[in-house]
Amino acid sequence: MRLPQPLPDALRGQPFTLVEAKAQGVGINRLRASDLRVPSRSIRVPRDAPRDLADSCRPYLELAPGAVISHVTAARLHGLALPWRFAEEPVLHLSRPPGQGMPRRRNVVGHRLDLAPREQSVLRGLPVTGIARTWLDLAGMLSQEELIVMGDQIVSAHRRSFGPPRLALVPLEELRKYIDGKDRVAHIRKCRSALDRIRVGVDSPPETVLRLMLATDPELPEFIPNVAICDDTGEARIWSDLGCEEFRTCLEYDGAHHLTPEQQARDHYRDLKTAELGWTQVKISKTDLAQGQRSVQAKVRRGLAMAGWRSP
Repeated sequence: MRLPQPLPDALRGQPFTLVEAKAQGVGINRLRASDLRVPSRSIRVPRDAPRDLADSCRPYLELAPGAVISHVTAARLHGLALPWRFAEEPVLHLSRPPGQGMPRRRNVVGHRLDLAPREQSVLRGLPVTGIARTWLDLAGMLSQEELIVMGDQIVSAHRRSFGPPRLALVPLEELRKYIDGKDRVAHIRKCRSALDRIRVGVDSPPETVLRLMLATDPELPEFIPNVAICDDTGEARIWSDLGCEEFRTCLEYDGAHHLTPEQQARDHYRDLKTAELGWTQVKISKTDLAQGQRSVQAKVRRGLAMAGWRSP
């Protein structure tokens, strides 16, 4: 079988529009070759091109002047925590201002958004809704818990006695001010309710899920993210995922990275040091979370009881 003629360098390994192909002198017969996919009209994708979300968006934007990447697609480009059903979503979300035609084509979900300049940013040269705006727009697509998980990630910041400081994608007060300034926007009440339950210092989505599971039990004390466990001099020796200083009890979520020999050695030191400093440690795993909140709450209750807590 005769192999297709190689594409010009400018078109190789990435999606492109027919206008771009024509500018490179590519004929119509070459654009019908079997080594090219047709995800939508006027767009071609080499079958050997790596799957890259930003590259996939670019030709759609060129064919929809004035459009901005938004919603789930914007969240994926920003690296925000999404539930599995959206993590590899096959469609792209594009938005245009009111008064302009909504993007309509295969593999595109079109929206209308009235965006201020400060609600937009640029990623890899592409227009995309900013992080705060993206969080607001996703309120109608995420559950309350999922919205809080993403919110915890957005505002997460901490300085520890080891490692570089973690800076918030959007500081909590800045996010709150942005949401407070929005009126008559869909799902704004849901965002405001979620803001009241967001906490600074969370390192991973499972830690947020764990915290929210415990919050449904009104008898349990609140566990705060990123609590320092200090020695007699007041120096922080251990940083817990979630801690209750009143009862000197901390929770550690052991994810997959805790299975490596190096991490296990660090965990062993942490476990011994936590006990030496007089704290009770409760380890929570993915399996624990899968068993549900009652099981997790019972496990945490046992740890608290060992530290002297008694159910009211």
